[in-house]
Parts: sequence; structure tokens; C-alpha cells
Amino acid sequence: MAASRGPNAWEKPLTPKYDQNNIFAKILRGEMPCVKVYEDDVSLAFMDVMPRADGHTLVIPKAPARTLFDLESDNLARFMPAVQKVGRAVMAGLKAEGLLLQQFNEPASGQQVFHLHFHLLPCWTGVAIRPPGGPFQNAEALKPYADKIIAALGGA
Repeated sequence: MAASRGPNAWEKPLTPKYDQNNIFAKILRGEMPCVKVYEDDVSLAFMDVMPRADGHTLVIPKAPARTLFDLESDNLARFMPAVQKVGRAVMAGLKAEGLLLQQFNEPASGQQVFHLHFHLLPCWTGVAIRPPGGPFQNAEALKPYADKIIAALGGA
């Protein structure tokens, strides 16, 4: 029988150190703006400034974690209900037919901001998801979508 290495022994060497100056850490500290749709004690959800779909929303944990593998299991368990709650509100508020949930870990997978985050992309039949890196959208352009999601959350 092989020796046990512990629950996190394999992933820690694979993940570089968390950078406290990433854009999402700055948003969490209030140093950068965002169009917020939801916040609780463990999470923050806001509009993606380069949306791949109308209503593209990001949900991030408040705990510093570069990837899914860096967030302790108990914190992940407390965080995921916010992803589900905001996802439901994105679908309801935007009357989406479906929801694409994406989460990337490290550059080879497509991760560009090195703070754990989930992309919530509302989907409609016949409407293609736009490619990544699309044009920047200002707060004024994102606010109508945020307002619909906030309304679906009951004003949360």
C-alpha cells in the first residue's frame, strides 16, 4: 500500500504563489472599481469588463487563492453556494435558456487573472459566445445587465 501524502500534497508544488496585486485582489480591497451584483462574507460577484456574452458575470472568493486547488476545502464549500445563487440570478434576470460555467487553472488552461474565479455566461439558442479578449465595456454599458441580475437576486 502506498504511503499517504495528505489531501493537498500534490497540488501545492504545482501552483505558483498568490500575487496580492492581481486585479481581483485590488477590487476586493476597494482599490479598483467593479460593477457589483452580489457580495456576502465569502464572495463577490461583478460584471466582466470584457464580456463574452451579455450579462457575463464573475464570482470570486474573498479568500486569496490563485486557483481552485489553492482554496481550502472548507472555504470552497462555503463559497460555492454563491456561485450557484448568482448563476440562478443571471439566468432568471436575463431570461437565459442556459448558463455556461467556466473556471480556469493556470495559463495553459486559459486563466488570465490569477485569483480563483468562475465565469457565468448566460446562453441563448442561436447566440454564439464571443471569443475571449473582446472589447472593454465601461460601467455604463454593464449596468443594465447588472440591474437585471440584482433584481433577480431580490436586490441583494
